[in-house]
Amino acid sequence: MTRVPRPQHPYFGGGAGDTGRGAFAALAHRGFSHGRANLENSMAAFAAAVDLGYRYVETDAHGTRDGVAVALHDESLDRTTDGSGLVAELPWDVVRRARIGGTEPVPLLTDVLGTWPDLRVNIDVKADSGIAPTAAAIESTASHDRVCVTSFSPRRRRATVARLSRPVATSAGRSEVIGFLVGTRLRIPSVVRAALRRVDALQVPGADDGVTVVDARTVAAAHRAGRFVHVWTINDPTEMRRLIDLGVDGIVTDRADLLRDVLVERGLWV
Repeated sequence: MTRVPRPQHPYFGGGAGDTGRGAFAALAHRGFSHGRANLENSMAAFAAAVDLGYRYVETDAHGTRDGVAVALHDESLDRTTDGSGLVAELPWDVVRRARIGGTEPVPLLTDVLGTWPDLRVNIDVKADSGIAPTAAAIESTASHDRVCVTSFSPRRRRATVARLSRPVATSAGRSEVIGFLVGTRLRIPSVVRAALRRVDALQVPGADDGVTVVDARTVAAAHRAGRFVHVWTINDPTEMRRLIDLGVDGIVTDRADLLRDVLVERGLWV
């Protein structure tokens, strides 16, 4: 399949396996904790992904009441930790005592960014409380070249990026994805370009509410617009292979072990 060369933020490219459009992005979703207690978004899970050889991880960010960015998916501590309460209403001194899966502390975003200085980190800013703390974490670790900031809310993403001293990679929010899909289905390139003008990538599910998001047409349209396509959250090797055949640029997975095997098989593992 012909690849369209695209401008690259350092987050996307470089190193062995670079095809001129960036190395294939294998993203470990909230780290890697398969087969153990649910330790998603823990330092142990991120370390496990790094130990597998992953260069990319995906995480989420919330801000505590006193403005500290933490790597946590949910707005509350209840589901994944032995603590309780909304993160935005709790001070860091309380959040830091909670244990993911009963054993692992909730990480500071600065710890995720600072522990592995070569690791590329995809950060989903989950709430307004996370905007300023996420930007502060990126600034304090000088991790601009290896961060992609995203959010379902384009406003939230833009507000985070506006606080940074240097550019970071960015991915489309929900309304931008909808605009892209409308432009693609109606074959109106100007609508596609307008939807994607502020971002570097589309990070999307393969389908959403029964609507196909990733197919040959949408991948081609994104590439013509000079944007990368990453698909989440794919845990089945057959589906991984199908998406690779479509020409996607990255896959987000809970099964980092299985995705690595598929990429080795395809000669895409870096």
